[in-house]
Amino acid sequence: MLIAGFPAGAWGTNCYLVAPAAGEECVIIDPGHQAAQGVAEAVAKHRLKPVAVVLTHGHIDHVASVVPVCGAHDVPAWIHPSDRYMMSDPEKALGRSIGMPLMGELTVGEPDDVKELADGAELKLAGLDLTVAHAPGHTKGSVTFQMPEQADVPSVFFAGDLLFAGSIGRTDLPGGDHAEILESLARVCLPLDDSTVVLSGHGPQTSIGRERATNPYLREVAAGLGDGAQRPAPRRGM
Repeated sequence: MLIAGFPAGAWGTNCYLVAPAAGEECVIIDPGHQAAQGVAEAVAKHRLKPVAVVLTHGHIDHVASVVPVCGAHDVPAWIHPSDRYMMSDPEKALGRSIGMPLMGELTVGEPDDVKELADGAELKLAGLDLTVAHAPGHTKGSVTFQMPEQADVPSVFFAGDLLFAGSIGRTDLPGGDHAEILESLARVCLPLDDSTVVLSGHGPQTSIGRERATNPYLREVAAGLGDGAQRPAPRRGM
């Protein structure tokens, strides 16, 4: 399997290109701010043919390049219906202006072909199997994508802004809900095997086993603790 990832733009959002191998079809996950050039370079380097863009949620730092990327490769974008409006109205999703200079660099709107994700959906794209889990809390339409274990390759979990190395996504923006993100962590993350590789929307790679042992939020939900447990503030990215 080939996974080519890079942090893009002002928010350092991880964009991933996933394919069975170099020279084959691929799926692009979360082409955010200023990601189009990085996508083009990865496509050329690995001789890939994109067939779809899939989005973990609708915040602008994850979708800012979806229109040019989908247009360049004539592919659809998949997003949960609860977050679809964010592609056309990113400032409403943030509850504040993101700034005119930055807005001038963005292509706001939907690509020509938008498909909607549902909890439990099994996407078969580019020779890959992606299982969708609706995981609200960071946004109402946040989802994760899991690929099954294959031969000697462990399962891979694209967590979006649900789970980070040592932290979780922020819940103070419109649509965020702290109790809801804790429920999503318990329902979506806790059942995963410790060997599952976690590729998050921001920050480094981790594993479910490492986060189960060290992440204060995942430890809290595993122990069934209430909301008063001592833990650091959630990651303050978008």
